[in-house]
Amino acid sequence: MTPQDDEVDRLVAAWRIERPDLDVEPLQVLSRVSRLAKHLDRARRAAFAEHDLEPWEFDVLTALRRAGKPYELSPGALLRATLVTSGTMTNRIDRLAQAGLVRRRPDPEDRRGVLVSLTETGLAQVDAAFAGLLRRERDLLSGLPPADQRSLAALLRLLLAPFDSPK
Repeated sequence: MTPQDDEVDRLVAAWRIERPDLDVEPLQVLSRVSRLAKHLDRARRAAFAEHDLEPWEFDVLTALRRAGKPYELSPGALLRATLVTSGTMTNRIDRLAQAGLVRRRPDPEDRRGVLVSLTETGLAQVDAAFAGLLRRERDLLSGLPPADQRSLAALLRLLLAPFDSPK
């Protein structure tokens, strides 16, 4: 072990002693990804909390924000963007509307449909929360030079692509 070793190095070394019959090499990458995900989750929650948002609220609000002006989507489009059930989305829209962050209006293209849009308050809150999130994420990556960050992003893209492709 060296002074630069991390917890994963210690974990892998212990498994190599205890189970020399197993190839524990995947732990070198995936245990680090798992540990990093926990740090990212904490940073994200802190960024959202600074702006009085829960992670699910941020997800819905950013889906609307990414849609561009007039920052509105149908509930079905929000479902696809956030990967939740329709009952869950209805509840989320209700709660966001009660908080004054979104509003519903009839869909002029479909008299049975509705559109959900950001209010001015929702737009300001999601923009501030997003800026705070990016600041925290930059801090998490600050130990890597920009070129290494780009290389890591490319490698992670390769790893994730099969999971993100349509089935």
